Amino acid sequence: MIQPTEEQEKVVIAFLNALEIPFVRDDEAEKLPDHVIKGIQKGIEEIEAGRYITMDEFKKKFFISK
Repeated sequence: MIQPTEEQEKVVIAFLNALEIPFVRDDEAEKLPDHVIKGIQKGIEEIEAGRYITMDEFKKKFFISK
């Protein structure tokens, strides 16, 4: 993330365009779909309610150890 001045932004955009590097400005970024936001919120609520397992617990439960 960079926070250039207006003049610096022009130079950065020209540079990225010249090198054909794709970029998206914050004000052009698309909002996440509602179903994704709802899923994230549900996950946060599950964690806050204590309904989660650690990565080690997950591995033990769902993967076969060698």
